[in-house]
Amino acid sequence: MISAHEIAAGNHKHDKALALWEILSVVTSCLIFEWIVISFAGSSKIAAAIPITLALALMIFSHRERGETAKEIGFRFDNFLAAARLLLLPTFIVAALILTVGWYGRGPFGFAPLRLRFLSLPIGALFQQYALQGFINRRAQLAAGPGFKSIVLVAILFSLLHLPNPLLTTLTLVGGLVWAAVYQRAPNLFALAISHALLSLLLAFSLPPHLVYNLRVGLKCFG
Repeated sequence: MISAHEIAAGNHKHDKALALWEILSVVTSCLIFEWIVISFAGSSKIAAAIPITLALALMIFSHRERGETAKEIGFRFDNFLAAARLLLLPTFIVAALILTVGWYGRGPFGFAPLRLRFLSLPIGALFQQYALQGFINRRAQLAAGPGFKSIVLVAILFSLLHLPNPLLTTLTLVGGLVWAAVYQRAPNLFALAISHALLSLLLAFSLPPHLVYNLRVGLKCFG
């Protein structure tokens, strides 16, 4: 006869495997979008939307099945200041480094011209943090537990999604570690998105184009 402990252990293993499958599915959809769809779909907006729509549908379905509320995911304001305090110092340090490199790369106040697509960075940052933290981080905690292992897993996956852009790959590994750690302590997607958008804007405006590749990833990074 199977004991309750054995049943619980089996359910736990199944939940871990399911969480890993969910992570793999979302990351694969993002890689397909970056490396295949954007490069070969041309101007077809429908084709470009398919992998992202499928990933979003999976995430929403998973949240519903697990009974996760928007507040639990991080769409909330009650802990905004707590998350902002945790983000303040690392965001300031990275911003200072970016501005320093930009100063020597372009000369004093040598900012790049504003492009319209940069205006959508805050929305893009919020969506990325939702997918990265509100979904992947939460599933990584189910698979590997809260703390070091899941934080590193989230950071590595975020970094891989920015290949082959060398600077973005490196910075997103660092940013992924910080943002994942902060999310596990104070899950607030709005505070994370502000930090993310601010650093992205500084990268786009202050660093030389040959260093940031216009923030491109995937095959688009090559031209």
